[in-house]
Amino acid sequence: MPSVVVVGAQWGDEGKGKATDQLGDRVDVCVRYSGGNNAGHTLVVGGEKFILHLLPSGILNPGTTTVIGNGVVVDLDVLAEELHVLASRGVDVPHPLISANAHIITEYHKVLDKVTERFLGKRRIGTTGRGVGPCYSDKVNRLGIRVQDILDESILRQKVEAALDQKNQLLVKVYNRREIIAEEVVQALLKHADTIRPHIVDSGRYVNDALDAGKVVLFEGAQAHHLDVDQGTYPYVTSSNPTAAGATTGGGVGPTRIDRTIGIAKAYTTRVGEGPFPTELFDEDGEKLRTIGAEFGATTGRPRRCGWFDAVLVEQAVKINGFTDIFLTKLDILSGWDKIPVCVAYDVDGVRHDVMPMTQSEFHHAKPVYEYLDGWTEDISGCRSFDELPPTCQAYVRRLEELIGCRISGIGVGPGREQSVAIHDLI
Repeated sequence: MPSVVVVGAQWGDEGKGKATDQLGDRVDVCVRYSGGNNAGHTLVVGGEKFILHLLPSGILNPGTTTVIGNGVVVDLDVLAEELHVLASRGVDVPHPLISANAHIITEYHKVLDKVTERFLGKRRIGTTGRGVGPCYSDKVNRLGIRVQDILDESILRQKVEAALDQKNQLLVKVYNRREIIAEEVVQALLKHADTIRPHIVDSGRYVNDALDAGKVVLFEGAQAHHLDVDQGTYPYVTSSNPTAAGATTGGGVGPTRIDRTIGIAKAYTTRVGEGPFPTELFDEDGEKLRTIGAEFGATTGRPRRCGWFDAVLVEQAVKINGFTDIFLTKLDILSGWDKIPVCVAYDVDGVRHDVMPMTQSEFHHAKPVYEYLDGWTEDISGCRSFDELPPTCQAYVRRLEELIGCRISGIGVGPGREQSVAIHDLI
């Protein structure tokens, strides 16, 4: 049976939750492989909206085992709160399995995230202040606290004290903040020990055993390709690898075990935070996209920057991730425009670029070259097959396929779980 990786093809907020939830009924194991609670995905099930930040989206599918992989950084308070909120709304879900090797976000990570961002001023990255970046920094610097460490109080205390020996110097002497007490951090983590102890696993072995048993495994990351720390629009990126390759390291499987890679792309483009955005709109069209599309961050509530579909941006993601399919979301939002611009190239200081420019400076100066496609006025939210879509809407989808070099296998035409058009089977 197949293993499938789902990756955002733009700058996040593409609707990965909706796409993975669509697949979920046929998925045995859903693995979150990157990021932390600095991203959110919104699911609409039975008319109810659920916003999750850390839990894998497959958590709402009965019969699906969810796994928080070793590539994720975990805020145990957030994990507990999300499970509590679901239970309070009458949603009975099993506790996810958690990799013993996943790193834990502590209070000092969150403090450092916020004070560092303020310190940067105009050079800020636009982080959510959730402590994700500092936690990944500690991981790379070999100062991190892992989930398995809360199983041994002595080891946990030693690691927290060692980390704070360094960080308190920075907080007090550079940022003029009070020092953080190690024992308070230790106790804040230990309060979760009894709850999560039964669910801590060797996630890599668990997932590989599931594949050996013929189970369908879905890997989902946070954020998206162009926020990847290696492949994205650096430095305005996240601290992990949400690309398809990240599923192997963050999920604990070899590359030969991946069968399909599905890119999720919105029918237009959005971005949260700082960084270049060639097709960004500052006019009535941008505000219309934001309003109709409800483009406000699931994690922060920040209004998203909006612009037209950027085929150059998505084609780069197709190329690097090796997408076998694209799931196009929120196509219904484009109903009502007479002409719909699509970015097919960039103009960089008078030079046309048909693919992503190599350097940060070139991309910063990129201006969109648009092709104008016929729009449609019909409400497509009730369409369930490609043939039911208006002819100009079909033409829009087919033109995007040509530009990005990948087939579009599914289309989202509304927020509801059932509001999708299937063109090709994704599993």
